[in-house]
Amino acid sequence: MKAGLFASACAVAIITFSTPVLAQTADAEGQIKGERKDAELVGEVVVTATRRPEKLQDVPLSVTAFDQKELTAKGIVGYEGLARQTPGVVLNRATANFNNFTARGVATNGYGANLQSTVAVYIDELPISTIGNTTVLDPNLFDVERVEFLRGPQGTLFGSGSLSGALRILTKAPNLSSREAATLVDIGLTGSDSLRQRYNAMVNLPIIEDKLALRVVGFYRREEGYLDNLGTKIHNANTLVDWGGRANLLYKPSDRLSVKLQFSYENSNPKDSSLINPALGRNKRVSDRPDLFVGELRSHNATIDYQFDGAHLTSSSTYSKFDQKFFVDLAGTFGGAIAFALDAKGYQKTFVEEARLASDPGGKVDWVIGGFYLDRRLDVDYFYRSNPAFLISHGITGLPDEYYQRQYTHFNSHEKAAFGQLTYHLSDKVWATGGMRYGRVDSQGFTEGGYNSAYLTNALFGIRGPLTIVPIAPATGVKAKGSKPSFKVSLSYKPSPALTTYATVSTGFRTPVVNAFAGRPSAVNPSDLIIPNGASSDDLTNYEVGAKGRWLNGVVSANIALYLIDWSNIQVQANRVSDSVQFATNIGAARSKGVEFEILTFPAKGLSIGLNGSLNEAKVTQLTPAEAAISGALPGSRLASPKVQGALFANYGWDLTPKAKANLSVVLQHVGSYPGSFPRVPGQPTVTSPTYAFTDSYNNVNATFAVAMGQTTIGAYVENLFDDHSVTYVHPEAFLANRFATMRPRTAGVRLGYEF
Repeated sequence: MKAGLFASACAVAIITFSTPVLAQTADAEGQIKGERKDAELVGEVVVTATRRPEKLQDVPLSVTAFDQKELTAKGIVGYEGLARQTPGVVLNRATANFNNFTARGVATNGYGANLQSTVAVYIDELPISTIGNTTVLDPNLFDVERVEFLRGPQGTLFGSGSLSGALRILTKAPNLSSREAATLVDIGLTGSDSLRQRYNAMVNLPIIEDKLALRVVGFYRREEGYLDNLGTKIHNANTLVDWGGRANLLYKPSDRLSVKLQFSYENSNPKDSSLINPALGRNKRVSDRPDLFVGELRSHNATIDYQFDGAHLTSSSTYSKFDQKFFVDLAGTFGGAIAFALDAKGYQKTFVEEARLASDPGGKVDWVIGGFYLDRRLDVDYFYRSNPAFLISHGITGLPDEYYQRQYTHFNSHEKAAFGQLTYHLSDKVWATGGMRYGRVDSQGFTEGGYNSAYLTNALFGIRGPLTIVPIAPATGVKAKGSKPSFKVSLSYKPSPALTTYATVSTGFRTPVVNAFAGRPSAVNPSDLIIPNGASSDDLTNYEVGAKGRWLNGVVSANIALYLIDWSNIQVQANRVSDSVQFATNIGAARSKGVEFEILTFPAKGLSIGLNGSLNEAKVTQLTPAEAAISGALPGSRLASPKVQGALFANYGWDLTPKAKANLSVVLQHVGSYPGSFPRVPGQPTVTSPTYAFTDSYNNVNATFAVAMGQTTIGAYVENLFDDHSVTYVHPEAFLANRFATMRPRTAGVRLGYEF
């Protein structure tokens, strides 16, 4: 029936599908309109990676940028596609809403539990990346202005969390002068019976011409799963339902002043995890209930732009609420011998204010100064459970319900920072840039109360009878504080208008980490280690040289960057052996070195060929015996990143008829194998971890054919053409019975659309 429905949908669905273009333009908050126009004529990319609009060729850092046309042409709708098209970047994606990027090899494992992400993710001015074991949305990428992936530390302009990179998703502002509308529909079939449905729409309405306009975007996704859960008996269990939208109101009373108000909402609800257990067979998993990683994000933003004589002021204020569920079966900790699971609910409130003043371009000196403030409260309710059937069968009583432990906590964190960047043009060919950010951060955890019991002991040793409920007393954790500068210096040389070279040194760090269960002994083995207070900031220095060039009047363009990264006092996630309680600590040092490149050519009319890739070597270089014991690392241990990865893209467009243009594109992506963790058991340095494993080295092929007829476009596509089921992620911890993520099976579909 679903196959028949899919065939019918292929005949009638309407979706926009555009061919890729080299020129990717930015609104850039109304600045340098003349320069942006010139850039478009020569196929240049304009980005705001330095908090000011600049030609990508002149920015002294490694940046990959996508506009909406290129995202659509390559079928990129979320993080997964971005990572595969960005050299030096890996997405550690356990399941929907469980996303953690690695850039340039800076990661100890793909999970990062309790640790701030090494790559900061922003939607406009709102940072949405938090710590590894929290839900992180994969936001909808329909109707965005541009996506920028900045590699290397960006701490001088983007906060302490951008240790090895920053991903910026920039949404489109309303058009003040014309009405616009677009629809984008994607109907696909995964495997034999999993229907994918994606619906997107946008309407732009000028209310007062050239002064006031409203832009509204809505989306709905229902993607049926492709895994069977043998525990819950649910077929295609990992279905995703995701919906939401945003509304932008832009008011521009004069050429100097503009005010933008934005509200956005996204509700992402995967019905089960996508992690599997290969021992059960292909696409099989087991848990007593669905594992849930559900996120609901609301954000409100007010941005004010004012053009002074010689400088541009931007003030952005954002308030967001992020509610999440993190429900996971932990029975793998004890080989499934007892019922053991965590149902955690999180409630996060964040206020962010950033103000910056940037000089107008074209002078001898360009500068940006600004300030940043973040106030975040995260409430987490930890509910550890058994299940009624297990309690009855083992004669365990005395609990108020199936939960043997409830603990209510919250965490307060703040960040204040001042930043500045200055570029001095020594000549038309040489310029130097220096930037610094000085920030103060603090974080403190609070236990509000709850109760505990000896359930684990009774369940493991077969002790029947009533459990004693022990209240958990309220407690105030140690406040972790940190303050330090981040800096960047670079020298750029442009020997010809078509070639720019640069050398850069930049630093980054992450904020201190507070352990939720600091000071707690193990209920299973009291002689096991006591959970420490937390981890102090780590430090990273990035040395980079690069070149960006265009030749043969733009027929060939290429970017290349070589880097060396020294990373010390590394924040790592460890686990207490007896009860799998996670905690954060610090260990020695590591080094990552490599090369990244991007090449784009136009060898014939209508034909474009692109190639990007990276080579990386990242490993532990310094480690004491005590640090090795607590972390599971060894001197020389590889970090969690592939040595080789890349993508080859070919696109050919031609006139099918005088009124119809055809386009064929093929993308081949390769990601090398890498370890999911350090090799030893934390706390048992001579024992190889049973969870130590590597991802597969894999290739992925996507292809699309589209025909544009005026305002209507129809396309057919296939993703994972050869139906590869390679392992793309390995979970490093033993508490999960399902620890492997694989590629989504072959998916074929149609995209049809209409826009005016």
